[in-house]
Amino acid sequence: MGQIEVTEVTSHAERDAFIKFPWKIYARDPTWVPPLIIERRGFLDRRKHPFYKHGDAALFLARSGGEIVGRIMASDDPNYNALHQSNVGCFGLFESIDDARVAAALFERAKAWLRARGRTEMMGPIDYSTNYVCGLLIHGFEHPPMILTSHNPAYYAGLIEGAGFGKAMDLFAWWFADPVRAEKRLRRLASALKDRQPPTIRPINLKQLGDESRRLRELYNEAWQNNWGYVPFTPEEFDYMTHELKPIVIPDLTLIAEVDGKPAGFILCVPDINAALRHANGRLTKFGLPVGLAKILYHKSRLKRMRLVALGVVPKYRRSGVAEMLVLRMIENGMLQRGYFGECSLTLENNHMINRFMHAIGADPYKTYRIYSQAITS
Repeated sequence: MGQIEVTEVTSHAERDAFIKFPWKIYARDPTWVPPLIIERRGFLDRRKHPFYKHGDAALFLARSGGEIVGRIMASDDPNYNALHQSNVGCFGLFESIDDARVAAALFERAKAWLRARGRTEMMGPIDYSTNYVCGLLIHGFEHPPMILTSHNPAYYAGLIEGAGFGKAMDLFAWWFADPVRAEKRLRRLASALKDRQPPTIRPINLKQLGDESRRLRELYNEAWQNNWGYVPFTPEEFDYMTHELKPIVIPDLTLIAEVDGKPAGFILCVPDINAALRHANGRLTKFGLPVGLAKILYHKSRLKRMRLVALGVVPKYRRSGVAEMLVLRMIENGMLQRGYFGECSLTLENNHMINRFMHAIGADPYKTYRIYSQAITS
């Protein structure tokens, strides 16, 4: 390979090249799920994505001999740094051929962009912030990615570690291998807590989605505030996510727990639309016909996998059975009644309470993701 040149994406054509590069990397990976190109364009649109109302990001492409061989995004979230009194930027959307020089050139360009903004540390892979897709898959490559989770070749860890990055945090995905067993264990746990004030659990009301979205955002921000890597969702960001997920939300799988009429916790579980998207190869239309859309709609009606995206309980009601009741209702509604199977992800390795809980109900940690960090030297 000849000289490697890394340049910033400045045109729509380059942005589309950035979006489409993964098709080269994953051409022979049967577990990869091609993203919808139209969705990726929206995600990277500075005029439309709410992250850019408070943060900034830049996209870069690596070329050798005129051919694209890698890509990376550098992002800067002032909200995160203000909250944590830190000076951190992120890299994300990293893709590269198996060449250490390409990866090193991409990381150096991302660090230079962050250095110019005064940042002294870079973490990743993180797409904008930990409220979006984050983490490098380091275990469980044989399993296809669920909605809003990452997937990558096994050699990426070597490229990142070879460039001097160290581990910052691991995250786990848990597989509900035996929902009947989990339901029995949860019923025992619920019975042991029967003398405490039981929460009222209700499905999300899609007819009042604006109000429900606000409640979920407030619950999320309160429940997650002490977690590693936490940054609060802005109202605009949560509205954006609500709009993205609304077409696949099933009310009986997105539940709110209330105690004395006040929100105490929630669970967000959605069908794994990735199982349908993989048939569209990134496009809704072909030759002007809605071929991809038809494939998505056909397979969407047959989905049997789901992902438990978020489970949050405000500190006041932890250890009171709220989490147990929410997961029990999710297993009853989703797995036992509807026949879904799936995962809970992602949990921080230092969140011992939730990890012990997952073990206790028989879930298996079947995937591990890693976030790396590295100092940015002057």
